[in-house]
Amino acid sequence: MNKDFLSIAELTREEIFEIFDLTKELKEKTHRREEHHILKGYSLAMIFAKPSARTRISFETGIYQLGGMALYLAPQDIGIGTREAVKDVARVVSRYNDLIMARLFAHSDIEELAEYSSVPVINGLTDYNHPCQIMCDAFTILEHRGKLDGLKIVYLGDGNNIAHSWINFASRVPIHLVISSPRDYQPDPKTLQSALNAGLSTIELVADPVEAVSGADVLYTDVWASMGQEDEAEERRKIFRPYQLNSQLLAHASKNALVMHCLPAHRGDEITDEVIESPNSIVFDEAENRMHVQKAIMVKLAENLK
Repeated sequence: MNKDFLSIAELTREEIFEIFDLTKELKEKTHRREEHHILKGYSLAMIFAKPSARTRISFETGIYQLGGMALYLAPQDIGIGTREAVKDVARVVSRYNDLIMARLFAHSDIEELAEYSSVPVINGLTDYNHPCQIMCDAFTILEHRGKLDGLKIVYLGDGNNIAHSWINFASRVPIHLVISSPRDYQPDPKTLQSALNAGLSTIELVADPVEAVSGADVLYTDVWASMGQEDEAEERRKIFRPYQLNSQLLAHASKNALVMHCLPAHRGDEITDEVIESPNSIVFDEAENRMHVQKAIMVKLAENLK
């Protein structure tokens, strides 16, 4: 692997499946309560400009299970890019810690952090992408379906960081990816074109959600208004209403289609309570797998320090 994990597009297919193989091994050890202190003595600095319960819990618990320790740095602790320059934070924090995970707004900030850090940097989320999440999502699908190649995965909603990371994944693993968004909320054209140029997957933009989900193996949705878009919430609720993942829409997918959501879910908006609690839902399997996949990513990146 590269020194850092900033985007799935930076991985090869082989590296993706090496992470999945290690994830499976680490998950089994965790469930057997078998000690696996692979990163004993390592420290992880967790820099948060955007708060998140799942990201903090999964990384902090994960590094602990690997034998290391985590340091939580809240937005007010650093003020990355505001109170202190990103490159200064990178050079200082990397002299204290073995790994850095950062959950930031601007993607340029995570790139600068990685450029100036002397230790591996993990992208815990930016406004542009969310690679840890989609790696865990793909691993969860693999667990349930036994394969990824050729599956029809339909993403419903805003063409946001989740959509971008699915597009990046499609540039490395052959899937049939459909993004179903309103016209003014489609994903970044450059990201889409780059994946299309890879020529590996079938990637479509389909505005009509009913047409999009027809025969789908996986239905995936996310919040309509992300953190920082609260002022747009009411307007977005009206625009995105046809894209709600409800039982009527689910009926157009394959009989045993998997339902996914990266959480937190606004039940009654982008997904109904009925669907998220249905037998099709693997939402909480993917939530658990965040920790196991991230553990594998940390172990792989730590190999760069040896």
